[in-house]
Amino acid sequence: MQLRRCAHLVVEPRERLDFDLGRLLSGESGLLHVREWVALAAHVDGEIVIDAEQLRVLGALSPQTWVDHDVLLAEHARASIDALLEHGLLLTDDDAGHHVEWRARDTDVRDSHWLGLSAVTHRHTRWRAIDTAEAERRFGRETDLPFLERLGPPEPAVCERAGSDERIVLERPQDSALEALIRRRVTCRNYDRTRAVSAEDFATVMYRAFGARAVSDEPGIRVIKRAAPSAGGLHPTEAYVLVQNVEGVQAGLYHYHPIDHALEPLGDLATADTAAIALGMVAGQAHFKHAHVVIALASRFRRTFWKYRHHAKAHRAVVLDAGHLSQTMYLAATEQGLAAFITAAVNEVDIETLFGLDPMREGVLAVCGFGWRGDLIDEVEFDPLGEVWPRA
Repeated sequence: MQLRRCAHLVVEPRERLDFDLGRLLSGESGLLHVREWVALAAHVDGEIVIDAEQLRVLGALSPQTWVDHDVLLAEHARASIDALLEHGLLLTDDDAGHHVEWRARDTDVRDSHWLGLSAVTHRHTRWRAIDTAEAERRFGRETDLPFLERLGPPEPAVCERAGSDERIVLERPQDSALEALIRRRVTCRNYDRTRAVSAEDFATVMYRAFGARAVSDEPGIRVIKRAAPSAGGLHPTEAYVLVQNVEGVQAGLYHYHPIDHALEPLGDLATADTAAIALGMVAGQAHFKHAHVVIALASRFRRTFWKYRHHAKAHRAVVLDAGHLSQTMYLAATEQGLAAFITAAVNEVDIETLFGLDPMREGVLAVCGFGWRGDLIDEVEFDPLGEVWPRA
């Protein structure tokens, strides 16, 4: 049997507080500072605590070159090797049991041309079943101090690098249709559940934000032009759609095809509680759960990493896509008289399960959506210009 280390691995030294009753009874505080090594792998969910001997084994092995199991046993304890195999940090060419799955998942990440740090960061910053509203309630119960006293003052709104007398004041532009649109572009937290988005408005916003304007077939490379930029013109970010209230479109799960400007059905939700599904997607942010259309932005990393292999900026470039696409969606929705939102506080793991996505192949970056703005402010809105919610 041959062994090697997994491709992308970060080992982090950590310290945590523990309680020791014996120390308390002996007159000490009872608090114990525990130092440990935590392994984070790009193909494994969850953190793995390892000991010094296991760390030594990992440090002695290559992620590329296979080593005979007996040779490794001559230098390291069997228990350490077995534990690392069990957790998938060591891989084997053996086709028995779960070793096959670990090797396949590691190979999949290798073949995607991830930069190691980006791969580990992406895998281990995903959420599952997080409820941000409950987290805020717990935070509030921990202290009765006002918000600013709890957190301290924020950083200044503007970074000022010169005195006011040194600044070169620029002429403000004349009003235009674009300026008027931008002024009305306000994140919405209150949606009108009694009114459906028309099929025309839905199709318009989807096309403006995510549709392909042109397709270019260079030899062996097909690229598309959208209304937003993308590294290398590759546009890896897909729109996975939860339709809740659109005329002529069954409530359900869909994938938007940008070239055909079409919906691909992934699941009928006619009898399901779509608001509960949306609430799970946005990690308990109740103010977004009634948006008529909820869109998970998920990027096919191999599409970009095919060109930018193991590149320090590749993952960052993919993340930028979510911002570009969501801003275009905001403007498109606003033009139709609709309202929009975007949030990065999302349960990526739950969304992956919902739409059948592999996180290292097609990972969720954010959730956005749009619909009709409600008439009443049940949730706090931020509209400092008073364009959407006029001041009394």
